[in-house]
Amino acid sequence: MQPDNLKTEFFGIGIQNGKTPENLGVLWRTAQNLGASFIYTIGNRYASQACDTKNSVKSIPYFHYDNFDDFYKHLPKGARIVGVEITEESTALEDFYHPRRCVYLLGAEDHGLSKKAIEKSHFLVKFSSIESLNVAVAGSIVLYDRSRTKPRV
Repeated sequence: MQPDNLKTEFFGIGIQNGKTPENLGVLWRTAQNLGASFIYTIGNRYASQACDTKNSVKSIPYFHYDNFDDFYKHLPKGARIVGVEITEESTALEDFYHPRRCVYLLGAEDHGLSKKAIEKSHFLVKFSSIESLNVAVAGSIVLYDRSRTKPRV
């Protein structure tokens, strides 16, 4: 029997080297609305966001990591990294089964994820019919897809 405080399913979402604070605020608000367990940033750090009208950083845990190695070292036990990036190896989001325990990682629109982040991601997902999206929109779509009643792996 598992202790009551041990969740069998959790997810967090964050941005590596985010470009604008507005994108982060919108993503945080969506993350809170769709049940994220935590939010995070890697690299650039933004504390308070005008677009985060629900003040999500006071409602769900927020973590900041100086760089990808720092993030990777502190990855929650058993969590899988789901990188959101357009690559040949990426699975189309509509065909993807979300892990029970994971962290979603997005990159800034102008640079995407770092090479190391792509290499260390357990899964890579992309939008099959869209070339590129604003990072807050992309993250919101991924979280909405997770919220649907699809099986978890």
